[in-house]
Amino acid sequence: MIRRDQWSPVDGVVLEPNAMSAATISGESVVVSAGPGAGKTELLAQRADYLLRTGECPYPRRILAVSVKVDAARNLRERVRRRSGTQLAARFDSLTFHAFAKRIIDNFRPALTGYNALSPSYRIDPDTRIDGEQITFDDLAPLALEIIEANAYARGGIRQTYSHVFLDEFQDCTDQQYQLIKSVFGPTTTILTAVGDTKQRIMAWAGALDGVMQTFAYDFSAQPLPLYQNFRSTPRLRRMQNRMISRMDPGAVSPVEESADDDGVIDVLKFDTEYDEAREIATLVEKWLEEGTPPHEISILVRQQPHLVAAVLGRELTLRGIPFRNEQQSQDLSAEPAAALIFNFIRVVATDRQPHAYTELMRVAHRSTSSENESARFDSRLKGMLRSARAAVQSSTFETDDPVGWGLLTEEFLKLVSRPVLTALSPGYEQGTWLDDVIEQAHKAFYRELAVDGDVGQALRRLSEVDAIRILTVHKCKGLEFDKVVVLGVEEQLFWGDPIAAISEFFVAISRAKYHLVLTYAKHRDRPDGVTTRWDSQRTPHQEFLEFALEELS
Repeated sequence: MIRRDQWSPVDGVVLEPNAMSAATISGESVVVSAGPGAGKTELLAQRADYLLRTGECPYPRRILAVSVKVDAARNLRERVRRRSGTQLAARFDSLTFHAFAKRIIDNFRPALTGYNALSPSYRIDPDTRIDGEQITFDDLAPLALEIIEANAYARGGIRQTYSHVFLDEFQDCTDQQYQLIKSVFGPTTTILTAVGDTKQRIMAWAGALDGVMQTFAYDFSAQPLPLYQNFRSTPRLRRMQNRMISRMDPGAVSPVEESADDDGVIDVLKFDTEYDEAREIATLVEKWLEEGTPPHEISILVRQQPHLVAAVLGRELTLRGIPFRNEQQSQDLSAEPAAALIFNFIRVVATDRQPHAYTELMRVAHRSTSSENESARFDSRLKGMLRSARAAVQSSTFETDDPVGWGLLTEEFLKLVSRPVLTALSPGYEQGTWLDDVIEQAHKAFYRELAVDGDVGQALRRLSEVDAIRILTVHKCKGLEFDKVVVLGVEEQLFWGDPIAAISEFFVAISRAKYHLVLTYAKHRDRPDGVTTRWDSQRTPHQEFLEFALEELS
């Protein structure tokens, strides 16, 4: 432990003055408004390090971070581990709102009575509720709120656990989620730090609370601290972003260098059809990969319906052997440790030269609570099982495109790892059927990708966050950044509806790019087979949005 005045940002990170104030403030809550690339995740990681290293968060109390998205929660958890080390990071809980609400339900479930009473083995389904047995994701926050409001023991237990709370991407918090936070932590001695960017408030469709950051500042007497610097994008891209900010929120325009520094690339590409678009973008992706850009630094963004709008591009990428992840199906799954364990097992037994996968698999499966002799015996059994599974996969009788064979191997592996070890991988696995659901989803995802070309290595690369480019919606890309970003279909037929929501989403998309931004539009897009909803084949470029880029290129 060190004195407060001895602390400085770890790993050589430099924080702008307001960020340094937010990281080290004591005794009061803060609300941080920050634009894209301002380092919101880094700020929270440094604040966690400050609180843990100086004893501001005294042992055994903990820090709770609550995010809207799975990726954001995972990224923050990993950043804190890198900055503070595993020992201090063990007192840092990074959860989504859904996971936080579920933890409350699992810990205090008997407090739910009547219509909302749940059995110990309750399940979560995306759409259907069954009294007592099954709830939906939308039920989580209201049920947790009911527990908190009715049960003083539950409130007290959570308040005693956490001395500090972080709220990430807070502009996208819904009314029910905010009421849950307010009921648990206000008014208390708990110190809250909320960060967000109102220019990126794109979750209105899901009930995001209008003005939530101002409401939070009032309810928790939080000090406002704006962040201005953009550490992510090159000067050319920052100038484009600033032009958009001046339209959306003139008072938030960031200082931007007025020099002739033109570092960064912006392209606006016009096509006659989506087939021309697919060939050109696939060629561009090939060029980036050949030049050494890692696949995970390349992203294709679509405002909506990527399975339709990017379908032709997906087929072109597949023909060229370029792995890509359909984030609409894979993003949340990739954050699940049980799924990662299954994919690493298949990598180790089915493909060559996988030292990282092997090391990670052994680390996760290792029984750290066992004695030295027991641990050695288990490691020996696990290595023997891996050798046996690898031999089976390489035998002439093993059909690599047969799900049954893979299912038997992974079932044997998971049985050896044991249920208690698997359950300990995530708090969400401790109750209900979520662990079994994740295992089933991981198998289905692998089989789905395997069916594309029958190539196990390619299937695993498409499921990887490292070895595949990513095709995802603007809603899914929040909190992420990429060296190369292609925004597909900057057209009125895609960026339609409420003008404020549309420009906010376009801003989120273009601000993901660190160096190279590509905007495309096509004059014609064929109606995909089986589409029964509205689909306009003739397309119109969204001139207002494109102009932000064209002004920079003129």
